[in-house]
Amino acid sequence: MEPLSLSLSLFSLSFLLFFSPSLSTNSEGNALHALRSKLSDPTNVLQSWDPTLVNPCTWFHITCDSNSHVIRLDLGNSNISGSLGSELGELKHLQYLELYRNEISGPIPKELGDLKNLVSMDLYDNKFEGEIPKSLANLKSLRFLRLNNNKLTGSIPRELTTLSDLKVFDVSNNDLCGTIPVDGPFSTFQMESFANNRLNGPELKGLAPYDFGC
Repeated sequence: MEPLSLSLSLFSLSFLLFFSPSLSTNSEGNALHALRSKLSDPTNVLQSWDPTLVNPCTWFHITCDSNSHVIRLDLGNSNISGSLGSELGELKHLQYLELYRNEISGPIPKELGDLKNLVSMDLYDNKFEGEIPKSLANLKSLRFLRLNNNKLTGSIPRELTTLSDLKVFDVSNNDLCGTIPVDGPFSTFQMESFANNRLNGPELKGLAPYDFGC
């Protein structure tokens, strides 16, 4: 390789290495700003979410790691309403999604299944409707999934039984139907986790389809 070409290649590499973190955090900031545009915020808890900043790490209710990646979104009990969109799937480093005790409605975006580092998802005490996305089975690090006190319908996806690290699962007080899974971590969950739905009790394998009664 000629010296000029080599110099240009090294320069391009240095450019990418230098700017990659800011590009990543910028995309996270764009995703969060898109989320803000879908939410009603009467008490201005999102006032600090300034899209002109290089990254969102200085915004209230956002926690970043040492590489300026967003790892926590804490908007529990914030008096916000509106809906969630696919943009949340861009927060690839997110570990904690805390949106409990609000008035958020609409479906749970299937793109939340792209958050491979997620440990905790708390969406309880909202107005979410529609089915639990099967894509949540992609969240292999997930330990806490609380969807209780919403308006969710359909059956509990059997794909969720593959989440071997899941310690807490609560879908009580929805409008779910079908049977309760018994495989994987579901063998350890208390029946209170499924209360006040239209569920038919633990699945009897081979005797009835899992969506029996839906």
